[in-house]
Amino acid sequence: MRKGMTGAQLALRFLLELASLVALAVGGYGARPDGPVVLRVLIALALPVLAVVLWGRYAAPRRPVRGPAALWYGVQLLVWGGSVALLAVGGHPWWAFGLGAAMAVNTVALRSLGEWSPEVER
Repeated sequence: MRKGMTGAQLALRFLLELASLVALAVGGYGARPDGPVVLRVLIALALPVLAVVLWGRYAAPRRPVRGPAALWYGVQLLVWGGSVALLAVGGHPWWAFGLGAAMAVNTVALRSLGEWSPEVER
């Protein structure tokens, strides 16, 4: 039962990571509604790319940089918190609330299963 629950929570975690990339793009585009479209598109493209680079280097289970735990937590907070904040600022507060709630519940579940800490490697 525990193995199935862990697998389901890890799969949900992956989907939430993908959703955070979409939220960064949508929120980045909508954060400056009065700005030029070219700038908005560039922001919408740059934010997810930056998040992927940071996540892959410092927060992924197979990350190449094994820095202090504060760095691991900080990158996750920056990417996930930023995606929720930008989604809210970009005019989608209910989507931001739902995404943030799902992220929080998933993080608590994975922590209780022993699968969410900087020491976990896959």
